[in-house]
Amino acid sequence: MGFAMSVLEGFVYLFVLVVGLIVAGLIVMFVVDRVQTGDAIRRNYPVIGRFRHLFSQLGEFFRQYFFAMDREELPFNRAQREWVKRAGEGHSLTVAFGSTRNLSVPGTPIFINAAFPPLEDQYARTAPMVIGPGAAAPYTARSFFNISGMSYGAISKPAVRALSRGAKEAGIWMNTGEGGLSPMHLEGGCDIVFQIGTAKFGVRDADGNLSDDRLRAVAAHSQVRMFEIKLAQGAKPGKGGILPAEKVTAEIADIRGLRVGQAGISPNRHAEVDDWDDLLDLIHRVRTVTGKPVGIKTVMGAEAPIEDLFATINRRGADCAPDFITIDGGEGGTGAAPMPLIDLVGMSIREALIAAVDLRDAAGLKDRIRIIASGKLVNPGDVAWAIAAGADFITSARGFMFSLGCIQALKCNKNTCPTGITTHDKRFQQGLVVEDKEKRVTRYAREIIHEVETIAHSVGVAEPRMMRRRHVRIVQGDGRSKPLNTIAPSYKSVTSP
Repeated sequence: MGFAMSVLEGFVYLFVLVVGLIVAGLIVMFVVDRVQTGDAIRRNYPVIGRFRHLFSQLGEFFRQYFFAMDREELPFNRAQREWVKRAGEGHSLTVAFGSTRNLSVPGTPIFINAAFPPLEDQYARTAPMVIGPGAAAPYTARSFFNISGMSYGAISKPAVRALSRGAKEAGIWMNTGEGGLSPMHLEGGCDIVFQIGTAKFGVRDADGNLSDDRLRAVAAHSQVRMFEIKLAQGAKPGKGGILPAEKVTAEIADIRGLRVGQAGISPNRHAEVDDWDDLLDLIHRVRTVTGKPVGIKTVMGAEAPIEDLFATINRRGADCAPDFITIDGGEGGTGAAPMPLIDLVGMSIREALIAAVDLRDAAGLKDRIRIIASGKLVNPGDVAWAIAAGADFITSARGFMFSLGCIQALKCNKNTCPTGITTHDKRFQQGLVVEDKEKRVTRYAREIIHEVETIAHSVGVAEPRMMRRRHVRIVQGDGRSKPLNTIAPSYKSVTSP
C-alpha cells in the first residue's frame, strides 16, 4: 500500500511539474510578445497570435491534401502530379467514371478525333530528327520529349544521377542547366546538352570569360551532343540564375569556379552580347570550337525582337543561324526567382510558341532551325498540343522532378527539400534512392511518348509530328471551341492559295 502511494505521489508531482513548466513557458511567451514591436498581431494578442504564423506556414501543405480539388492547385494540380506519379511507378493510367477536367474553361485544348483513325499496323513511332546538319558533328535526336535544364547545385547529386541513368534507358537527352558538367551527368551514359549560362560556369577562364580550351574539353566528351546558350529562362526573364550560398558545396564550387558558400549569381545577360549580330558571332564561335550543334534558350516578351533575329540571320546567311531555339514560357521555372518575375514577366508558352514557329517559318528557316518548347508541359495533352502548334521537341524540368518524387513542397529555393531533390542536406538526400528513381524517370518519359502517340493516332495521323493545328480546338470565352488553325493560322496556311 505504501509503495502504491509513493508511485501515485510521484506521478502527481511529475504532472504538477509539467503543468508548471507549461504555464511558466506561456507566461514568458506572453511577456515576450507584449514587449516585442515587430509583429502587431503578437503584440495585441500574446501567445495565441503565434498560431497565425504557424497556420500560414502549414496552409500551403494542408491545402493539397484536405481542401483543394483535383484541378484547383497551382502551379501544378493534384491530377497533373498524380498522372506523373502513376506513370513513373508503372501503374495503370486508365481512369473511370469520366473526366474531372472542366472542359468549358477558355483556352482548354480539345483534340479532334478522326472518323477513321489508322489501324494498329498503320501506326509509326516518331522518327528521329537531325539538329544542326551543318555542324561537324550533327545530332540525331531520337525522342521528341526530353529533360530540360536543371543545374547540379540547384538539384542534388542523387537527383542528377537518377535523371542521367533514366534518360539513358529512355533514349532521351538531358540538359545540364547552367551549372556546368558534373561526373553525375556523365554517369548514366545519356546524351547531354551543355547549357552555357551568362556566368559561363564550367567553360570560363579565371576572369569569368568564355574559354575556348574549356569548351573543347567539354566537347571532347562524346555524350555532350549539343550546346545551348541561355539568354533567359521562364522563371526569371531578364535576370540571371540564382544558386543560394547554402547550396554551394566544395564540389559544386569546383565545378562552377566559385568559393564554398559563395552564392552563384549569374549576370542578367552575356556581357559580350549587345545585339543579335553579337549573338550570332557567339553561336558561330562555340560551334566552330566544339564542332557540335549550338542553339539558344530564351523567353519571348514580344514578337518584334524575334522577328529582328530572323531578319539578321537572313541578312548574314542561314549558316550563321542557331541550330535550335528553345522557347521557355513565362510560366516556367524550377529554381529560385523573384516573385514579380515569376508572376508577371514573359509570354506564356501557349502564345510564345505559336509566334516563334510562325516567325521562323515566315523567314524561310523551318528546315534550318528546330524549335524546342518548354514551360509547364508535363502531361501528354500539353505535349501533344505543343507538337500540333509547331514544336519540333519538348523539354520538361518539373515533370521529371515529379517523377523523382517531388511533392511540390515549394522549398526549391532553400536547402530543406523534404524529398532530397533540391537539397544538399544528406539527411534529406537519403530518401532519394537512385536505383528506384531512375526507373521512374524512364517510365515517365516512355509513358509521355506513348500517350502522345495515342493522341496522334486518335486524331488520324501515324505519329505525333504529323499533327497540325487543325487537329486541335481551343475553348473560347462563350464555351464554344474553335480550331487552332483558324485562331492562329500557320504561315503556310496563310500563304497557300
